[in-house]
Amino acid sequence: MKKRALILTAVLTAAALTGGSGYLPVTDGIRSKMIQNVYADAEDSKESADTETSDSVLDQATIMYQQYNYDEAIKLLKKQDDFTKNKDYMDLAAKCQIAKKSLVEYPLEKITHVFFHTLIEDTSRAFDGDSKSGNYNQVMTTVSEFNKIIQIMYDKGYVLVSPHDMATVNKDGTMSRGKIMVPEGKIPFVLSQDDVSYYHYMDGDGCASKLVLDENEEVKNEYVDADGNVLVGDYDLVPLLDSFIKEHPDFSYHGRKGILAMTGYNGVLGYRTDSAYKTGENLQDDQKKFLEEHPDFDYDQDVKDATKVADAMKAEGWEFASHTWGHMNATERSAEDLKTDDEKWKANVAPILGDTDMIIFAFGADIGDWEGYSSDNPKFQYYKSAGYDYFCNVDSSQYFVQITDQYFRQGRRNLDGYRMYYNPDMLSDLFDVSEVWDSSRPTPVPEM
Repeated sequence: MKKRALILTAVLTAAALTGGSGYLPVTDGIRSKMIQNVYADAEDSKESADTETSDSVLDQATIMYQQYNYDEAIKLLKKQDDFTKNKDYMDLAAKCQIAKKSLVEYPLEKITHVFFHTLIEDTSRAFDGDSKSGNYNQVMTTVSEFNKIIQIMYDKGYVLVSPHDMATVNKDGTMSRGKIMVPEGKIPFVLSQDDVSYYHYMDGDGCASKLVLDENEEVKNEYVDADGNVLVGDYDLVPLLDSFIKEHPDFSYHGRKGILAMTGYNGVLGYRTDSAYKTGENLQDDQKKFLEEHPDFDYDQDVKDATKVADAMKAEGWEFASHTWGHMNATERSAEDLKTDDEKWKANVAPILGDTDMIIFAFGADIGDWEGYSSDNPKFQYYKSAGYDYFCNVDSSQYFVQITDQYFRQGRRNLDGYRMYYNPDMLSDLFDVSEVWDSSRPTPVPEM
């Protein structure tokens, strides 16, 4: 009971009126009325009561409460056989019911979508003046910058949501608008990261090398430092955001994290899972070099390990999208090319990451103009028939959202060296660039 009391005390303190978690003070009179209502409904909600300990149930419901998922918190609490006898359960359920009344519907067309590439941990190696440094400076963000950006956005009231919250797919394949309910002052946004494959060309350049599970089965990065030491920790966006949300659960709406836009030609998540590594056919030079340097490479084990990491990520609220298998420019390539490429994605990537109904186009490309996708567009026809309903491009405007009965479409804003250096005013709604800029970046940033 002491542990449960401490948990509730911490939650309610953090969720006070200025905390924005939707919590309102509960007087004895209100508590009494709410508990009566909860008690009256309890007998209808006891099916299949969980066997978890009381502390575990309260921990889960507390997180749901902090993440504005009040209905699910109440549902979980009421499933417990001892619900009507447990004061902590009853109090938290009552507070959820009260908090629900403070929620407001957020306009979907005013939800921004930001994205990153792989984060740079060691700027001295990334910006060492070689032929790749300029590209890193343009399209990547440093770990220091990312941490500052996320903290500032959290302080401003931003909350992570998913495109799947903004639109839903009906049984007949059509789309319907979603509804996002948050406390007044909260600002929903979508976050994604491109190319989380830790490509061969990045080796030794100060970035993480793969995603792994640590001794606690938590998703972390493997990182090789300048001295060749292999470290495990928070060296890229996924574990950094996981750790941040552990400390600030109200940064996530209903447990949402981000979306990883994945290619497949070098494998996924730092594992060499493409079939070429197994068959030895059509290998690129860097793939040949990798196999030569790793004569004991076990393809099947890499597939198994990558799948385990992906499953752990999905269980924690992460989502995956296709970025095309070969990082293709969907504007320039034909519908037939895109079909061939997508078949490779489904054969090599989907078995590891799972099926997806989301495609995030590489190069900021798209398959239609800004007005929308027409039904006679052969590229759209193919992707729709292949199970894709959510489409994202790159757009510098603050908001770009289209929701029709056939698709969801959203523009994304790049938070990288190029955008921060040349267009800092375009990011002022999110953060002040002068407060996050990493002084170790060479300037001027190369133009694209």
